[in-house]
Amino acid sequence: MAVWALADLHLAFSVPDKNMDVFGPPWENYTDKILHHWLECIHSDDLVLIPGDISWAMRTEDAKIDLDWIDKLPGTKLILKGNHDYWWTSLSKIEKILPPSIHLIQNNTFLWNNISIGGSRLWDTPEYSFSQYINFVDNPRAKHLLTEKIDEKETERVFARELSRLELSLKSLSKNASKRIVMTHYPPISAELAPSRAASLLEKYKVDFCVFGHLHNVKKDIPLFGTKNGIQYILTSCDYVDFHPVKILS
Repeated sequence: MAVWALADLHLAFSVPDKNMDVFGPPWENYTDKILHHWLECIHSDDLVLIPGDISWAMRTEDAKIDLDWIDKLPGTKLILKGNHDYWWTSLSKIEKILPPSIHLIQNNTFLWNNISIGGSRLWDTPEYSFSQYINFVDNPRAKHLLTEKIDEKETERVFARELSRLELSLKSLSKNASKRIVMTHYPPISAELAPSRAASLLEKYKVDFCVFGHLHNVKKDIPLFGTKNGIQYILTSCDYVDFHPVKILS
C-alpha cells in the first residue's frame, strides 16, 4: 500500500479544444502517458494525491467525464482544487458527481491507513519567484499578451485567505497519525527553501511531506526544492515528472 502524487493532469475529455497537445512534444498524447505510467505503478490498494488542475471543464457537470476517467484507474484518489479547476464550485454540486474512488480536500483532512492528509490551493505571493527556473514558451491559446498591472493588494488578499484555509486544514490533522502529508497546488516555499509564511505553518503542525504542482516548463538541469526543517517538498507537475506518478511513501 503506497502513496503516490501526480499534479496537473489537465484532462480535457469534456472540452477537447483545450487539449494540452498544443503545448508541444512533452504534452503529446499526454493522457495516454498518464494512463500507461499509472497502470505501470499504481495498485488498487494505493493512494494517489492529485494536487490541482485536474480538469479543463468549466462546469461541474462537464468535469464528471474527466473524474470518471480517473475513477476507473487503480487506487483511492484524493484531489485538491487548482487555479484552473473552474468546475470546482460548491461542495454540494461536486458531491453529486464525485465517483466512489475519489475524495477531496477542502477545509478538511483525509485519513488513510493512519496517514493524515490536508491542504489548500494557496496562491501567488511576492515572497518568492520561479522565473529563473522556467523555460518560457508562447501560449498558443493566448489571443493577446496581458498588459494589465497585477493587483498586488488583491493577490495578497487571496493568498492570506488561502493561508487561513491551510491552517484550518492543518489543525484537523490527526495527532496520532504515523505521517502527515499536505497537498498545495501552488508551491508553499521557494525553490531554494527560503523561509515562507506557508512553510512556517507546515513546520508548526509537524508536516512530513508537502506535494504540489502548478509549475510547468521547469528547467530540469537546476536543483530545486528538497527537505527543510524535517519537511520534504516535492514538485509533481505532470510534465516535470514525465507523467510518472511520484512515490511519496511505501
